[in-house]
Amino acid sequence: MKFGWINAFGALVVTLMLIPNIVYALKNKGEKNLCNNRFMNIIEQVGRYACIVLMWLPLMIQEFGFSSVSGMLIYFAGNICLLAAYWIIFACYMKEKNAKRTMALAALPAVIFVMSGLLLRHLLLVIFSALFAVGHIYVTVKNQAAMQKQ
Repeated sequence: MKFGWINAFGALVVTLMLIPNIVYALKNKGEKNLCNNRFMNIIEQVGRYACIVLMWLPLMIQEFGFSSVSGMLIYFAGNICLLAAYWIIFACYMKEKNAKRTMALAALPAVIFVMSGLLLRHLLLVIFSALFAVGHIYVTVKNQAAMQKQ
């Protein structure tokens, strides 16, 4: 199966990942990034926005496609399961914030991006998802540590 030049499912995955984040941002308008490492903040943001675009746009490849039917099934089922876990953990996090939920919410988007990149054979997405994972987890750990000091 091939998606062609646009991956609508990838766009849907990104949209469904962004919805809880938008809700959180609206409910917590005054919250600030407490990580002072400018380099890691940049790495996180570059990785994040590149992954958001590369999930639905096949830059540097001709088209999205799978090497096998099982790869396609893993892609769809994996994304659905990881998104469900993300939403469930986010709902729990909104009720009670704790370090485990915070780290799960940092890791799950990175896993979604890496898995998607590998299964779609999209090297650029894999590279940027690795950057995002490193940056996002680092920034999350630093923010968590700074919040505990307050």
